[in-house]
Amino acid sequence: MRIRTSTLDDIPVLQDIERAAGRCFRDIGMDEIADDEPLTVPELARYQREGRAWVSVDEHDVPVAYLITDPVDGNVHVEQVSVHPDAARRGVGRSLIEHVAREAAADGVAALTLTTFTEVAWNAPYYAARCGFRALREAELTPGLREIRRLENAHGLDRWPRICMRREL
Repeated sequence: MRIRTSTLDDIPVLQDIERAAGRCFRDIGMDEIADDEPLTVPELARYQREGRAWVSVDEHDVPVAYLITDPVDGNVHVEQVSVHPDAARRGVGRSLIEHVAREAAADGVAALTLTTFTEVAWNAPYYAARCGFRALREAELTPGLREIRRLENAHGLDRWPRICMRREL
């Protein structure tokens, strides 16, 4: 699959990918996550305009996965990575992470960070085993990561165990 930066025309497809990917959470009893609406068109458009949105596309140039980032405390924070279930288990999400890691390293960024669920197989265990991330201890959290966790908690995500992770570049 080819990776490219997102276009404005991709945005409705990104929302569809997020909805489809979210349905997998219903299978493990996390209905609230499955029902959570994707980012809005203006929110996704901001990521696209700022060059912080990438897509993995099929042979027809249609996105099957996407990744968006935020700058957090001098690092690149993976805000969201979603793969349509029809393209899952083929390394598509990992390829997006690797692409962003190469770009960030070339820009002199020290690390990628993310927050994720600890007990969801395709979240923390996957990022640790397949993508080179490690769990951060509470004392290692930067102010920006603490703020992200505070916002996640306010959104109700702490109903399930979550952690911050980091991958050195």
